[in-house]
Amino acid sequence: MQTVRDTAKLEAAVYRKVTLRLIPFLFLCYILSYVDRVNVSFAKLQMQQDLGMSDAMYGTGMGVFFLGYFLLEVPSNMMLQKVGARRWIGPIMIVWGLISSISMFAKTPALFYTLRFLLGVVESGFFPGVVLYLTFWYPRTYLAKTVSMFMSAIALAGAFGSPFSGWIMAKMGHSGGLANWQWLFLLEGIPSAIAGIVALFYLSDGPASAPWLKPEERELLAGSLAREEALKRGQAETRHSMMDAFKSSQVWWFCLVYFGVVVANYFVGFWMPQMIKEGITKDPWQIGFISVIPWGVGACSMIWFGHHSDMTGERRWHLTTALLTAAFFVVLTGIRGLHPALTVAILAFAVSGIMCSISTFWSLPAGMLSGAAAAAGLAWINSVGNLGGFASPYAIGWIRDHSSNPLYPAVLVAACCVMSAGTVLLATRKAQSSVPSAPFSIPTPKSLPDS
Repeated sequence: MQTVRDTAKLEAAVYRKVTLRLIPFLFLCYILSYVDRVNVSFAKLQMQQDLGMSDAMYGTGMGVFFLGYFLLEVPSNMMLQKVGARRWIGPIMIVWGLISSISMFAKTPALFYTLRFLLGVVESGFFPGVVLYLTFWYPRTYLAKTVSMFMSAIALAGAFGSPFSGWIMAKMGHSGGLANWQWLFLLEGIPSAIAGIVALFYLSDGPASAPWLKPEERELLAGSLAREEALKRGQAETRHSMMDAFKSSQVWWFCLVYFGVVVANYFVGFWMPQMIKEGITKDPWQIGFISVIPWGVGACSMIWFGHHSDMTGERRWHLTTALLTAAFFVVLTGIRGLHPALTVAILAFAVSGIMCSISTFWSLPAGMLSGAAAAAGLAWINSVGNLGGFASPYAIGWIRDHSSNPLYPAVLVAACCVMSAGTVLLATRKAQSSVPSAPFSIPTPKSLPDS
């Protein structure tokens, strides 16, 4: 007769197998996605001068991506739930890779804005789609760590993509009659299209259609997910239908929290190369290598932080601490005249705080929503939150055009982090303690999960 310990070992082995199959590939895809949206920060080092754009104009070009992202995220997630991940994620990766490469022809501000908008439209289905896709495989006891591993691609995209982007900007200028920023867009778009083709054959829509799982493994996963669904449906505040997601006050709180997280994320994502250029070195290749340090530290931090949150079952103070840490060190990035080593250390702590907040955040709505509400709610939170990706570069570009003091944009971003931290504490003040079977408590009416 199988003991509880034997069952636990079997479950752990099956989820390890699922993780090894899915996460490395999705991780690679997210690296490509993030590189294709933020390589514009390296292109800025020369493209802005070639096109004659101010910082405000360039910030608008960076941010207009998120307007397209906002408009199509919810419909895109509903389509993924309907047609499956394989037939949805693969094609959108192919198209966004092509659009990213075509950006090499953006020789006027208007065309630059148009292509950035279209890239946002196409990419809108990827990240919330993957978070939804992971809920098809993992119950919430595994979710935060799994999402952390997947989302550490943000930091590693900076760690691996920055040296490559810096090398292109330093070495490829005028090769074949193209500017360095044109080569940047061309070379960094092609891998996404290739990965999209692979996704068409590699991904399975769920445990039931995964040929690489044994029948007993599919049964174990199905049972685990069924218990998870039953637990969600037994809670008063759990949402299931598409409209339930928009009626839930918790979803709107999550939108506000994530807005501040995104503002901070794209502050470092879009402006770090410029900060390093102004404070340490003007050599694009050296800028790329220096950028590896903050992103590498951030990647390690967020994986450990997400795992620690899972192990302790606590969410509220993990998320709040990460946001306040990010706020403190983001302010310090605005101080001029610091030693280069200290500047890099400050950037590393700022990136770590931001990455840790991301690793903890997504386990909250994913554990609360189910069914169509999960597809719509996760996409809506990401859509509204990612408007911070438009607001951040636009506001910072405007400030930089009107003042040379880097402290002003840093204080603005830090204030957004503090706002998000305060929202977490306000919204979770009446939350109940977590139960042993879950990493955080299911929300009760008029409250969010505490832990």
